[in-house]
Amino acid sequence: MKEAAKSIKPADGKLAVLLPGMGAVGTTFMAGAMMARKNLGHPVGSLTQLGSIRLGKRTDKKNPRIQDFVPLAKLTDVVFGGWDIFEDDAYEAAKHAGVMKNEHLDLIKDELQTVKPMKGVFYPEYVKRLHGTHIKSEKTKADMVEALRADIRNFIKDNGCSRAVAVWCGSTEVYIPPTDVHASVKTFEAGLLANDPAISNAQMYSWACIKEGVPFANGAPNLAVDHPAVQELAREHSVAISGKDFKTGQTLVKTTLAPMFKARMLGLSGWYSTNILGNRDGEVLDDPDSFKSKEVTKLGVLDYILQKDLYKELYGKLVHKVRIDYYPPRGDDKEGWDNIDLFGWMGYPMQMKINFLCKDSILAAPIVLDLALFMDLAQRAGMRGTQEWLSFYFKSPMTAQDLYPEHDLFIQLMKMKNTLRWMKGEELVTHLGNEYYD
Repeated sequence: MKEAAKSIKPADGKLAVLLPGMGAVGTTFMAGAMMARKNLGHPVGSLTQLGSIRLGKRTDKKNPRIQDFVPLAKLTDVVFGGWDIFEDDAYEAAKHAGVMKNEHLDLIKDELQTVKPMKGVFYPEYVKRLHGTHIKSEKTKADMVEALRADIRNFIKDNGCSRAVAVWCGSTEVYIPPTDVHASVKTFEAGLLANDPAISNAQMYSWACIKEGVPFANGAPNLAVDHPAVQELAREHSVAISGKDFKTGQTLVKTTLAPMFKARMLGLSGWYSTNILGNRDGEVLDDPDSFKSKEVTKLGVLDYILQKDLYKELYGKLVHKVRIDYYPPRGDDKEGWDNIDLFGWMGYPMQMKINFLCKDSILAAPIVLDLALFMDLAQRAGMRGTQEWLSFYFKSPMTAQDLYPEHDLFIQLMKMKNTLRWMKGEELVTHLGNEYYD
């Protein structure tokens, strides 16, 4: 039996997509979206643009495109903006990043050049390898938040937008565990006034966005929207949040293969992963404190999928290592090597080796698009707080309190599509048919 469809406000007017960080990922997303809406390229990798969703029984043969099923904003209604600590416009930044070819960037050069970054909030102690020059100079972190809020209001007004959404595309910050300042809205507001060192750049962006009613998705492992204070603020302001850390290359592989090993009850004794990366992200991650943030999100994946406590004989002695090396000649062409030591029947050993040569920003760009459109949808549907149904896109998915994150890519996809079905009052797909009981 179908449920009543949820009330979703229509996607009327222009949608501002604001990116804190207009480097390789942000400009690749913008350039690709601009090309796609002019039919100059195909948005490969985007579920909102290419994906379909099954409705009802398989025999019903109802598989509409997701973008036709739920009221998503159209690409033609998207207005691009953001902040950066370098003053290059989106065209100059995209050329510098070197992800997309000049022949493609030149197709939308005039449009990219109109996207000029607002001055960024930048305290260098959180991203030690970057030296920004296009930065705000307010006295306190509270003042920084207010300056960001003014940016948001002015951008929406100046560009005739009806609403906005933000997706963090900036660099990985140093590892910061939650402290007392993150305990509540009250303690965090006091910390902003006191310039508390536990409040990073990303946290100021997310705080400003939520204060302005702008949903915020965190594409890095930073402590941006996964602490009690910001979650309390999101509930108070009825704002959707999600995170963290885009699931792109190596972790995408892990969350696909690890479920296979567990499903077939194959054992694992070791999984060694290493990456070489030469873009700005690689340079930032060359700092041990920033790498610590990334390492935490990468290492947790296998523990949750494999459930060592339930399958001690298969995974109890697993050795899991992760390495990232900054190698400038490679640029955005990341190369990931995985060596997997597994064992099967009677404990006989086997090996699997993977060499994934990928373009990090090419894999991340469609994630930015999908998150922007789905977060806007969630906001219009009144779905405040943590959007766990978007775990599909993150290395370290945020969850409701006291729940463990689901990392299995296929379970994440089912959860996401069932949430879309629920929004529209359609039956959830359980793969349990009446034929077993007739």
